[in-house]
Amino acid sequence: MPKKVLRKISAGKVRIFKLRNRRGYAAICMNNLTEGVSPAQAFARMVKAMKRMGFALAGNVPSPR
Repeated sequence: MPKKVLRKISAGKVRIFKLRNRRGYAAICMNNLTEGVSPAQAFARMVKAMKRMGFALAGNVPSPR
């Protein structure tokens, strides 16, 4: 079976923010929401979610807003 080619998108499309009334951060990108204790963990989980959709995130963890 041939390998699926992942389409690359910029890490700038990911928005990371601090969750209110909770401990941790969330990341949103293309109708996907992931949570993590740190911005890096939320971003790492987003990379996995985007991979399932056929996209590859390129770049570093964006700063929280």
